[in-house]
Amino acid sequence: MQTVLSIKNISKKYGSIQALNNVSFDVPKGSVFGILGPNGSGKTTLLGIVLNVLEASSGSYELLGKEPDADSRKHIGTLLETPNFYHYLSAEKNLQIVAEIKGKGFDDIDNVLQKVNLLERKTSKFSTYSLGMKQRLAIASALLGNPDVLILDEPTNGLDPVGIAEIRGLIQTLSAEGKTIIMASHLLDEVEKVCNYVAILKKGVLLTAGKVDEVLVNEDIVEVSCNDLNKLANVLSNYNPKQKDNLLQLYFATGVAKLDEINKHCFENGIVLTHLYLRKKSLEAKFLEITNN
Repeated sequence: MQTVLSIKNISKKYGSIQALNNVSFDVPKGSVFGILGPNGSGKTTLLGIVLNVLEASSGSYELLGKEPDADSRKHIGTLLETPNFYHYLSAEKNLQIVAEIKGKGFDDIDNVLQKVNLLERKTSKFSTYSLGMKQRLAIASALLGNPDVLILDEPTNGLDPVGIAEIRGLIQTLSAEGKTIIMASHLLDEVEKVCNYVAILKKGVLLTAGKVDEVLVNEDIVEVSCNDLNKLANVLSNYNPKQKDNLLQLYFATGVAKLDEINKHCFENGIVLTHLYLRKKSLEAKFLEITNN
């Protein structure tokens, strides 16, 4: 699998504060890659290093298979924070200014406005836009020049449910076009809904990274109990039981647990269960478990 971004042992210190500590992971081409973590976890610092806004204290990274340079950065569109558009100018005029700063022509402006569903409002002043529209215009700005990779920092921050749904749909559309999207977020729900890969940071430390459906997998938990927990643990030893209070807990991938088989296995080994219950572990619980929060 081709790698778009390879982070290699990056650390960043601000005096005595360790903002990033030896972080490493790869971003596959064509993925929607979420960098997930609470505020202060180092997400924005990491993106700043990748975009050459900040300098790492140690470590390195490769962009599009090589050491980053001015040419490779031309293939990246960025949204680190909402751009300072001119409120009294139209969307079209604002994008013309951005295009001139980037050294791009104006031919692509209508196209990017179409992508973010703002073409019909291109002559409207920025001040008349909703928050969701302003964020979509910011993404349109990032799309100028048709970059292969988009880096978005908290793209749904501060938006209402309608605005969040609009940005989510836009990210999915851009992904379907083959673009690689790297987005930082503190929202588990956002990453779970739009990303297929994730890296989880906490206080500058990488806790885990991989496919979303493997890292943030839902689990089934079967709770069992009887009058002799020691005997029950021996009978169910193949399930690797864990004791919690007066219960044993058995963990299964979602949809795998079969209560009738567990009950039958116990009965055939001389145990009558007094408690047998299946419950789901939510993605939120899994995330909190990973972050020890």
